[in-house]
Amino acid sequence: QVQLVESGGRLVQAGGSLRLSCAASGRTFSSYAMGWFRQTPGKEREFVAAINWSGGSTWYADSVKGRFTISRDNTENTFLQMNRLKPEDTAVYYCAANGRKIPLAVGAAAYWGQGTQVTVSS
Repeated sequence: QVQLVESGGRLVQAGGSLRLSCAASGRTFSSYAMGWFRQTPGKEREFVAAINWSGGSTWYADSVKGRFTISRDNTENTFLQMNRLKPEDTAVYYCAANGRKIPLAVGAAAYWGQGTQVTVSS
């Protein structure tokens, strides 16, 4: 089992920046690929970004490419640096993990955190 705890979400003005963190505990963190997803009320959870076991490869949704950066420190933490935030980035952001595949879709995530709210005001 892997436990994931997100933090860092808050209210921010459009154009601002936030850094989300995801702390993992349980099994060997370095063997898991990690991802970030987001969800707004009434909509399906959507992929935002993912990073492989070593941190050497990353993937991004087109909507955040060039503005968001995913990283990991290979102790227990995964980060999502969010720059040039837009009101449409407002959502609950979830951390996800999988020991066997890259979590590029909701169905590819084996473990989930509880989420952290990001609100971007215009």
